[in-house]
Amino acid sequence: MTGPHPLNQAVIAQALHDLRNGQLRRAKSMGFDDTDLDALKHPAMASVLANANVPWCSVVVNRDVLRRLLHQVDGVTEEVVKIDRLLRLRASTELISKFFGLTHQEIALRRSVIGLPKRKGRHPVLTEEQDTNLWYRWSVAVKSQKVALNDDMDMLGIAADLAEATELPLSVIWSAICGWIDEGQA
Repeated sequence: MTGPHPLNQAVIAQALHDLRNGQLRRAKSMGFDDTDLDALKHPAMASVLANANVPWCSVVVNRDVLRRLLHQVDGVTEEVVKIDRLLRLRASTELISKFFGLTHQEIALRRSVIGLPKRKGRHPVLTEEQDTNLWYRWSVAVKSQKVALNDDMDMLGIAADLAEATELPLSVIWSAICGWIDEGQA
């Protein structure tokens, strides 16, 4: 004689948890009706089900949903790589929050995880020479890549490339780009 099936115990425990927390909708979506739910409220009935030697529950894998979830992992991984790159290029917390919806705490944790030092103070202001050089590089990149001025994500990509090329902080470059666009200097 074998002991209770662990899946049965898990399903029972989850159903009881749902009942105790008043989440009857979830139990009903699992196929339980009001009579079943009343029976499950009694510990003796729950014990009978938990210790049953016959399988009364099965698990079915929805392959389409599983594939979509696995592909989401790839998207999340790509996003983390992108965020880490932007942080290394000295993007501001506000910039990361705007594009990726992360909180200040999540961004601070991300900085800590990738080993970036805590930043203190403001980024430097561009000199006139840096501003001119950067504008030239930016305008060439926008034209050669055919990026629309209102395409913020592609514009952020250009800004990141410029930050790598010039070693200027990404947040300073982004601010300059936004100013040029607002002034119609494209």
